Amino acid sequence: QVLLVESGGGLAQPGGSLRLSCAASGFTFRDYSMTWARQAPGKGLEWVSSISPNGDVTPYADSVKGRFTISRDNGMNILYLQMNNLQPEDTALYYCQQGWFDPDSSSRGQGTQVTVSS
Repeated sequence: QVLLVESGGGLAQPGGSLRLSCAASGFTFRDYSMTWARQAPGKGLEWVSSISPNGDVTPYADSVKGRFTISRDNGMNILYLQMNNLQPEDTALYYCQQGWFDPDSSSRGQGTQVTVSS
């Protein structure tokens, strides 16, 4: 059974940083691509970034390119999202997801809330 547990969210000021983590279990983590997605209040699920199984392919949404960095530790089964220069529009519930982005996938964690406000 796929289990994904996100952590690291919180309140940040504009221009600040946060690092999200996603602990994975129940599947062979190193064999799967992984994805971060987010959902702002009143909006649909938005793709943020993905990473290939060995980490050599890391596409980003234009809205976060140059500010966010996705990475993974296949030894520890953890997915990361380093978020720098946060802006109020980054406020959302952030999810990690097994595989490439699929808005209909059920292989997703419970999310961690990121709020950017002064």
